[in-house]
Amino acid sequence: MKITFYGHASLGIQVNDVDILVDPFISGNPKASHINIEALKADYILVTHAHQDHILDVEAIAKRTGAVVVSNFEVASHFEKLGIECHPMNHGGTWRFDFGSVKYVNAIHTSSFPDGSYGGQPGGFVIEGEHKNIYIAGDTALTFDMKLIPLQTKLDLAILPIGDNFTMGIDDAIFASDFVACDKVLGYHFDTFGYIEIDHELAKRKFFEKEKDLMLLEIGDFIEL
Repeated sequence: MKITFYGHASLGIQVNDVDILVDPFISGNPKASHINIEALKADYILVTHAHQDHILDVEAIAKRTGAVVVSNFEVASHFEKLGIECHPMNHGGTWRFDFGSVKYVNAIHTSSFPDGSYGGQPGGFVIEGEHKNIYIAGDTALTFDMKLIPLQTKLDLAILPIGDNFTMGIDDAIFASDFVACDKVLGYHFDTFGYIEIDHELAKRKFFEKEKDLMLLEIGDFIEL
């Protein structure tokens, strides 16, 4: 499993020969100006919620690639009206796709489309594929619901927001890694704009002091599990 960071909360995940994008907000992010969305491959696009900084490039990429959008019912319905194939989910539900299984799990946040219309309840994803299991938290506060995840799935990586202000910050993300029983963390949702800028060295040191590994990738860099 290869995971590429495209800035903010945008990720590319490659499982065998299947390409997955998560929350593609790239063309509107000046820090990701070197990423060409026309060159990105996508068989599936996973969307955690309806905020513009998570859906901006969904329509363009899905229509170019024919990708299936996977999200909550309201987000899926929105993109279906635009002629995009979708797979609707809701909290607690699991579906087995050709790359593995996806479970839509709770997140505590808000969710509305750029025009203010209702975007359903936000969520995260637990993905099991290629004998690797990852948790993509989405935009969320720290929540006790995270403790349910390791009761069913042993994680190899937790992808957690760490920018604070709109989501949990560094200290709460450390608690979250305890809750999901995963000490290997990829941080995201940070540095895109002023409200969520972080001190990278401080963040890494705080995780290290708790015997955890926090990875902060440059935009366009990747890790392999």
